Amino acid sequence: MRHAGFLWSSEMQREALKRLLDAYEAIAAIERFTDNCPLDVYLDNELIQSAVERKFEIIGEALKRALETDPDVLNLIPELHRIVGTRNRIIHEYEAVDQLILWDSIQNDLPGLRRTLLVVLELNPPLP
Repeated sequence: MRHAGFLWSSEMQREALKRLLDAYEAIAAIERFTDNCPLDVYLDNELIQSAVERKFEIIGEALKRALETDPDVLNLIPELHRIVGTRNRIIHEYEAVDQLILWDSIQNDLPGLRRTLLVVLELNPPLP
């Protein structure tokens, strides 16, 4: 898979696109949850933290499934294994989740991932 301009056509690739859409929508939800939310409010709000953690789980799982259906997804998202690792830590080592690391990812990593996914999804809208 090449980045911009590549059109997917196979059934497996369409399935990967659906999972990329799931990840994109989870990122959009995190952005809504944390919009106009300073760090101190985030750290004091268990509800927002829980919602953000859940969406990080979805991002990681969706990207993992996209990779399983189309290995070329790794070319698009080279940090995919790190993202899936974050998902695994949230689920399996929940007591060790560092909210400051998630906050940093919200501020610094998710915007770029969102842009990448948007480009791919605009060029290759997933079919129902």
